[in-house]
Amino acid sequence: MPSALVWFRRDLRSFDHAALYHALRFADRVHCVFVFDSAILDALPSKADRRVEFIQRSLIELDAGLDALSRAAGGGGAGLIVRHGRADELIPALALELGVDKVFANRDYEPAAILRDSRVAQRLAEAGIGFEDFKDQVVFERDEVLTQAGRPFSVFTPYKNAWLRMVDEACLASWPVEPLAGRLAPRQAGDGVPALGAIGFEATNLTAMRMPVGMSGGRQLLDDFLARIERYKRARDFPAVKGVSYLSTHLRFGTVSVRQLCAAARSRGGEGAECWLGELIWRDFYHMILWHNPHVLERAFRPEYAAIVWDDDAELFEAWCEARTGYPIVDAAMRQLNQTGYMHNRLRMIVASFLTKDLGIDWRRGERYFADHLNDYDLAANNGGWQWAASTGCDAQPWFRIFNPVTQSQKFDPEGRFIRRYLPELARVPDKFIHAPWTMGGIDQSACRTRIGADYPAPIVDHAAARERTLLRFGVLKDGG
Repeated sequence: MPSALVWFRRDLRSFDHAALYHALRFADRVHCVFVFDSAILDALPSKADRRVEFIQRSLIELDAGLDALSRAAGGGGAGLIVRHGRADELIPALALELGVDKVFANRDYEPAAILRDSRVAQRLAEAGIGFEDFKDQVVFERDEVLTQAGRPFSVFTPYKNAWLRMVDEACLASWPVEPLAGRLAPRQAGDGVPALGAIGFEATNLTAMRMPVGMSGGRQLLDDFLARIERYKRARDFPAVKGVSYLSTHLRFGTVSVRQLCAAARSRGGEGAECWLGELIWRDFYHMILWHNPHVLERAFRPEYAAIVWDDDAELFEAWCEARTGYPIVDAAMRQLNQTGYMHNRLRMIVASFLTKDLGIDWRRGERYFADHLNDYDLAANNGGWQWAASTGCDAQPWFRIFNPVTQSQKFDPEGRFIRRYLPELARVPDKFIHAPWTMGGIDQSACRTRIGADYPAPIVDHAAARERTLLRFGVLKDGG
């Protein structure tokens, strides 16, 4: 009787799961495993990492979910095997130990993951064990959406139009695992999810933030968002307003199904749902870009911008990281990131533009900082977003369009509600000065008890002068200099 091993990675759910479905169709006995991969964990800058805690808590729910599925299907209960170490060594070893015929996994598109999976597949093949992977984290992958000339898209709007023409109910159909869940292997002694301390990590402020985790957390956030999705297009750019879905971390770790989200958006209709579906299509677009252009990890997508000479000012970069730029909207956004691991999407654009266009610092440094701190860090989307802001990427912000941090603040946080939430030292600053507090005179500073340069920093750069430097930086390239 054939047996199989399902390797969970960024798909921490027990429903609509392509690899689990195919394994249950193939085998009479299906084991499930997750590996806390030391090749990834050892590179993290802190042992108090919200993402590791999010995974650990989501695995506890996944473990219980697999058990419930097995019992509901007439089985004797099931469990999740969890290991800690190098996945490319542990997965082949576990497959041999369990005597399985094949390992099933959902496909990953990041270059390091592709290399890891190829090593696993090779070691399994040497042992006479098969390896199959499946599309699960995107709707369309790799070469599925191409131009009429058969080439990958490099501009989003035509890609989106082609995506919408191709999508149908079949593309968004779920992979039902429930009817076959009685084939899940029984729980064995030692199965289950280890505590954070057992893998060398410690608790964070995730619980204090009341961040929903696991499949139930994803469902809770989705239900909440669908009740207000019609307002999404109008509200999504305002960080002080509850306008976005807050599902990005759940998408990153697969506690929700992207097919489920796209199907929900299409069934709802209306401008809010259509706008949100467009954001999900951006996600597919950036994964496609990464697949076809792995050089974007180290270099500009557009080769003509590879020659840009960025400034290397450690003090300015440190001020940006530590929310000490003197521009309230930038500093409030960076504090949100540093304190919570989350940053509103409009703010991501503003702070990325500020780093690259106002401070003249290489986008790769900002991308790396986000990679270390974002709960929802996704290599494809993070790289795409940073290259968009820096004007070096595909379909990017034109280099001559430079966000003014003050006017962006006035437009998207008009009353300064978001600023005051994360910069309490500016709480008493009047609305007319909240976006540019350095314009207050001495009397006004005394009245609101906020001294610029003491209680809150003066701007570290003059935006108008920085804008001219950026125009020169890119204009030289444009003119062939």
